[in-house]
Parts: sequence; C-alpha cells; structure tokens
Amino acid sequence: MSNIHVTKSFMPPIGEYEEYLKQIWDTNQLTNNGPLSKQFEEKVTEYLEIDKKRFKFVANGTLALQLALRSLGIIEGEVITTPFSYVATTSAILWERCSPVYVDIDPYTLNIDPTKIEAAITPNTKAILAVHVFGNPCDVYEIEKIAQKHNLKVIYDAAHAFDVRLKGKSIFEFGDVSITSFHATKLFHTIEGGAVYSKTTKTIKKTELLKRFGHDGDDHKMLGINAKATEFQAAMGLANLKYIESNIKKRQQHTNLYDQSISAPLQRPIIGEDVTYNYAYYPIILKDQKTTLKLQKTLSKKGIFARRYFYPSLNKLPYISNLNQCPVSEDIATRIICLPLYSELSTGTILQVCEIINS
Repeated sequence: MSNIHVTKSFMPPIGEYEEYLKQIWDTNQLTNNGPLSKQFEEKVTEYLEIDKKRFKFVANGTLALQLALRSLGIIEGEVITTPFSYVATTSAILWERCSPVYVDIDPYTLNIDPTKIEAAITPNTKAILAVHVFGNPCDVYEIEKIAQKHNLKVIYDAAHAFDVRLKGKSIFEFGDVSITSFHATKLFHTIEGGAVYSKTTKTIKKTELLKRFGHDGDDHKMLGINAKATEFQAAMGLANLKYIESNIKKRQQHTNLYDQSISAPLQRPIIGEDVTYNYAYYPIILKDQKTTLKLQKTLSKKGIFARRYFYPSLNKLPYISNLNQCPVSEDIATRIICLPLYSELSTGTILQVCEIINS
C-alpha cells in the first residue's frame, strides 16, 4: 500500500489540462497577465459571487499577505495576529518590517479570541491580521467593531477558506483585504498561487501595481515586487474549478465518516451554524502531547502520515523577540493533529485510522 499523507493534490483529467496548455502554445504568452489569467479571475469570481474588479490572482499566498500589508500602507508598526497559524502569516508581517503582536485563541474555534484583542492595542498598532483557521470563519463582526473603534485595518488570512460562506456571503467579502492560497495541497489549487481580494477598487489597483514592480508601462509609480502568476498556474486553476463542488461533497462525506467512526474522547473545532463550510481539514485535539505523539508514530508505522498542524505556537518561534504568552495556543499546538482528508481518500483508510485512534 502506498503512503497516505494528510493531503493529496487533486489532479484534473490530463486531457482537460492539455487543452489549456494548447492555448498557451497558441498565444505564446507565459505570464504578464495573459488571457488564461484573465479568464481565471473571471471564472473564480463568478463562481464565488464576488466582484471581479476587486480580485487579483498572484504567485502564491505568502506574497498575497505581503501585498495586503503594503497595499494598505502597513510597512512598519505593530500588527495584531494569531499564534495559531502556519508560519507564513508571521513571516509576511516580519518581511514587511512590522512587529507581530500575538493574541491568544479561542479554545473552541481555534481562531483569534476577539475578547483579548483590545488589551493588545497600543499607539503603534496598525492592523489586525486574523486567520480563518482550517477554513473556520473568525468572529468577523466583533473584529470589525474593534477595528472601527480604534481606526485599524483588518486583513484576513483565508488561505484555507476558499468557497467558505458566512450567512450566504463569501468569506472574502470581510475585512479591508482578504487573501487566499491556491497551493497544491489546498482544496482548490493552481499548483502554486494565491489571490488578494479588497474592499475597495483603490486598494486593489495599488495591489496590481505592487505585484508587477510598481510600474505601469514606462511610468514608475512606486516600489513593487514580482508577484505575477503564470499562465500555467491559471490553466491548472481553470481545469480544477469545475471539480470544486464534487470535491467538497466527497470531503464532507469523509468528514462524516470520521465523525461517526471515532469513539475515543477528543475535541474538534466548533463550526458555526451560519457557516457554509468547505471541509478543508480534519483536525483532532487529544488529551495531551504524549498521546498525540504516540498516535502520530503509530499511524506512521502503517504508512499513514498525519500532521501536527499547527505546531509550534508561533509566539514560540526562536526568531520572535516579542515573547508574550499565549497559553491556549501553546497548549493546543502540542495536542492537535490533522488526519488525512482529500477527495480520493478511501473508506478503508478512514476506518483504519479511526480504529487506531479508538484503540
């Protein structure tokens, strides 16, 4: 039996991808906002029911975070964020010469705890960068109230949240800027890739300049970087888009099977009733770190590689100078593990994983 990993990239039928590749050969345009990239932005925004004029396809999700900070003018200062995320969230803040200020998480949703945000605000605070962890929406309404009260910008890292809706509205619609990732391991991917979605056309126009070196033709308007996606990435996204609904349905079925088959006592994140979820991951929280490590080791002996996701709590990174304590995040980071979840996962593998957990 081949090894089972926590995620597996969905691959469309190769012939469907090749049809898009033929178009690249016909146009001989490989990058620089080519016809497939434009088509990709149009099709994705149409699918998500969001404004195409405020959406930009970029090279990856980390660059999307950096562009979000830059487009809002947040180059220096403090950015309130979560310690429970992938390291890219913190990396983007540091790369843009800002200081991450960690606020602990809610133990049930695993998202940043809005009741603890105001205590972390100082005169140097410029923004709140919150993460929809595992695609589970933050308390966007409470965060918005806090941001308005203190005149702060809000950025949402929605790397896991493609096609998630809150009260029927795309999760990308919240905050000043939302970003997402189209990395190969995500529910929806373009091999590598990401996107920026902005509340205003002014901000997204700045994003467009920033992602292509800051110039428009011969008119150099600002400092920029190269964050352009390629036509090959757009081709993969276009080929994959038609399978999103069926893949989410399969992931939901796998999630339901896990839920029904695991009898051992453990915790799962709470998803709100007003959320249309995308079943991006299947995290479980065990009673202690010893049990978590034992489960991971036992699964790996069977060729099943679960992931300690997220570990460590980011406020414990060795290169972080702000060592504020986040006890909830620090505790959960030692006890959480994500089980395999992807559309092609077999029922037999799920039942095998559940049997090991129950034992």
